[in-house]
Amino acid sequence: MLGQTIYHWFIVGSLLLILANILANLRVFEGLRPAEPPENPPPVSILVPARNEERSIGECVGSLLRQDYPNCEVIVLDDHSGDATGTIVGQIFADAIKARPNLVVRLMRGEPLPEGWTGKNWACHQLSQAARGEFLFFTDADTAHAPGTVSAAVGYALKNRAGLVSAWPRLLTITPGEKLIVPVIVLIGLSFCPLWLQRWIQMKPERAAGRDVRGLGVANGQFMFFSRRTYARIGGHEAVRAHVVEDVTLGREVAALMPEGERLFNCEALGFSTVRMYRSFAETWEGFTKNMRAVFDDRGMTFWLFGCFQAACFFWPFVAIFFAPSSLRWVIGMQIALIFLIRFLLAARFRTSWLGALLHPLGVLLLMLIGLNSWRLSHGRGVVWKGRTYKPEI
Repeated sequence: MLGQTIYHWFIVGSLLLILANILANLRVFEGLRPAEPPENPPPVSILVPARNEERSIGECVGSLLRQDYPNCEVIVLDDHSGDATGTIVGQIFADAIKARPNLVVRLMRGEPLPEGWTGKNWACHQLSQAARGEFLFFTDADTAHAPGTVSAAVGYALKNRAGLVSAWPRLLTITPGEKLIVPVIVLIGLSFCPLWLQRWIQMKPERAAGRDVRGLGVANGQFMFFSRRTYARIGGHEAVRAHVVEDVTLGREVAALMPEGERLFNCEALGFSTVRMYRSFAETWEGFTKNMRAVFDDRGMTFWLFGCFQAACFFWPFVAIFFAPSSLRWVIGMQIALIFLIRFLLAARFRTSWLGALLHPLGVLLLMLIGLNSWRLSHGRGVVWKGRTYKPEI
């Protein structure tokens, strides 16, 4: 009985610390703001890797061509798509050039994938080689961006002297599977990433002198706005060529240089950008399976420790309340109340699905099953994504 009491109070304490971390993160997690382009606008290269994206590429590219920024180019790389992705982009570009002859656009055809590279990293590397901008704006083909997004990103980057601005678009979820699973990205990111600590170090880089702060880095590949200098300094996508979850790894590479003055900023772009990552439960399952084991690189023990801690904090209270002694149920009820407080807070702040928050235990259960599947495939035949098989370092 004493052991159970200690355990359940430990979970309460953990949830309170998680809530405190979320609140601290939200204090520094600014949103992009509308901005006028600077008087001498630096050139921006908007770079879109695309493979089998015929459902969304038209909306994405169309939104990028409607930007109000006066000095940018749009380059799309068709990464050996087996559908009409390239044809759609080519037609959009042709129509746009007829209306605006000075528009700078380019459709690239991807080179064969070299050994040791993931498809997206190779595509982004080729895009970076073709880009001419002072800023490199990598964005995914399933995103859409309101006019003014690029101006806002340039203004934010210049104001904060940022080497990398990684903005989080609004997550669009339509099917039940999407609503249950996709918003958990926000829960995990804000619960366990100390964004506030990044900001504290960047105010005075000497605070991190002699320390390894690489693990503080995180970024979102849906919206990566690099200065060319910083991108080159970390080695670009070539430095992370084999990583399946390249965005987090790139964020870590920038964070590792914070003691030397590099600046990484995560913010939200809810008023500017949207993304629909997946369009069914099956796609959501497959996409999360690709990422969950890979995000931990070669740290298998960390994967299991993190998974067990997440299960203990965010899932087990909903089971334990039915079996615990009556004297402990109020403590477990406190755990459940804290969980729902966290979920509702994040749903309101990031405009994610309320259904996902209400059915939190089911969403986390599905996420744990996906994690087990990701581990199984990573230690077996590898995970399959868009017709390619990847076996993360284990």
